[in-house]
Amino acid sequence: MNIHNARFLLSGVKKEHYPVSTMPEVAFAGRSNVGKSSMINKILNRKNFARVSATPGKTATINFYDIDKKLMLVDLPGYGYAAASKGERKALSDIINEYLTERKQLVQLILLVDSRHKPTEDDRRMMDTIKSAGGMAVVIATKTDKLSKRELEENLDRIIETLNLSDGDILLPFSTKTAESAENFWDYIYDYILFDLDDEEGE
Repeated sequence: MNIHNARFLLSGVKKEHYPVSTMPEVAFAGRSNVGKSSMINKILNRKNFARVSATPGKTATINFYDIDKKLMLVDLPGYGYAAASKGERKALSDIINEYLTERKQLVQLILLVDSRHKPTEDDRRMMDTIKSAGGMAVVIATKTDKLSKRELEENLDRIIETLNLSDGDILLPFSTKTAESAENFWDYIYDYILFDLDDEEGE
C-alpha cells in the first residue's frame, strides 16, 4: 500500500453522505484539540492535509480519507468542546453514534487522548463504546513530546488505569515531532487491519 497515494474523499454528517466503499475503515475519535488532524497529517507525511474547521477544535463533520484505495481513515467530530451549546453537543453525539452503529465497514475505532492529562469522563464513555463492540481497544496518546520521559511513563500508566486497558489492548504514544510515531501506527495497521495485504498483492 502506498500511503502517499492518499486523498480526501468527502465530509458528511449522516449515513446518506457516507461513501460507497468496501474498504476497511479505521476511525479516530477524541476530544476537541486532542490533535487528530495533526496526527493524520503526520502519518500521511503531508502538511495541512487533514480537514479542519474555521474554529480550531470544532470540526462538526465526519471526514473520509481514501488511502491508496485499500484503507479508509475516518476522522470523527471532536467531542467535549467547552463552548458548545447543549444542542450542539447533542448534534455531534448523534453524528458520531450514527456512524458507529450504521457503518459496517468500520473495523476499528481508535481513541485519541492527550498524554498530558488524565482521560476525561467523555473519554471513558467513548472507551466503553469501543469495548462494548468487542475485540481490542486501541488508544493513541498524543503530544508526548511535551512531556519528560518520567512524566510520560507516569501518564501512560494513568491512561491505562483510567481507561481500564488490558494486556490485549494497544496503547501507542504519539508525537508529531518523530517519524517513529508514524511508523508505529502503520505497523499496527499492517499487523492488525491489513495483515493479508501482502499476500493479496503477491498473487
